[in-house]
Amino acid sequence: MQIRELDLKELYTIHPLLTQHYNDISYKEFEDLVYDMRHMDYKMLGIMDKDKLITFAGVMIQTTFKDKRHLKVFDLITDKKYDSIKYNKMMRDFLDDYARTGMCENVVY
Repeated sequence: MQIRELDLKELYTIHPLLTQHYNDISYKEFEDLVYDMRHMDYKMLGIMDKDKLITFAGVMIQTTFKDKRHLKVFDLITDKKYDSIKYNKMMRDFLDDYARTGMCENVVY
C-alpha cells in the first residue's frame, strides 16, 4: 500500500471512486474538469493498494488573506468497500505532512 500523487494516465482509476460521491458525473465531464483545474495546480493524491484506488484527495496549495499559505482539500473520498475512518485518517496524516513540505500554515477542508 502506498500514498502518492496520481497522474492523468490514471483518470480511469479515479473516476469510479469519484462517482460514489458525485454520482451524476460522466467520465467525459470528469476528464474535462480535471484538465480545466490543471491551471490552478490541482493535485490528485491517492491511497493505492497495487492498482486499486482506496482513497482519493484533490488538493491545491493556496494563499489567501484569511488562511495565509495553506493546503486546500477539495475532495476526500474513500471507497465504500473500505473502512473510511481508517483510510481518511491515513490520508489526513499524509496531507498534514504534504502541507508542511509545501510550507503551508494549515490544512483547510
